[in-house]
Amino acid sequence: MYDDYIGGQLSATARTVSPAQEPQVCQNQLRSDGDMCMYALSVSTMELKNVKEAMTDPAWIDSMQEELLQFKRLDVWVLVPVPDNISPLTLKWVFKNKHDKEQTVIRNKSRLVMRGYRQEEGIDFKESFAPVARMEAIRIFLAYAAHKSLTVFQMDVKTAFLHGSLKEDVYVYQPEGFIDAD
Repeated sequence: MYDDYIGGQLSATARTVSPAQEPQVCQNQLRSDGDMCMYALSVSTMELKNVKEAMTDPAWIDSMQEELLQFKRLDVWVLVPVPDNISPLTLKWVFKNKHDKEQTVIRNKSRLVMRGYRQEEGIDFKESFAPVARMEAIRIFLAYAAHKSLTVFQMDVKTAFLHGSLKEDVYVYQPEGFIDAD
């Protein structure tokens, strides 16, 4: 369809592009080369392995601070002295670059994750599960919505796992590179 020649001959069929296939300009797309240059200066193209590398790059420091601000905004933790009978879990930074269609880095994403593999079932927790919907349930929901001609909206909740509540106290060390001396 997109070849100029079919069997050595110029294609006789006219090519039309429907409005849905025309290139679309997104609202958040950068407007000029100058904007693109300034934006490119604010992200890092390096994929990092550890915190020492991240602490040398202002773009990654900003990304880590953004993650910690989400924790603070949602009152996820409180700094307390460690009880004598508790062995706190350690945290680890995970670094990832987000890319657009042209594989250009558009965002540096830092996530602070807990190393939970040191926990023992029955001692540190009773059960473990991830509250996610099964694909069968999603398909049934969409089929029902289509049958009833309902409008379905999709959304993403930033740091959704922080909105849950825990029944037990969990003690963790402060994240490397961001230790509060108090």
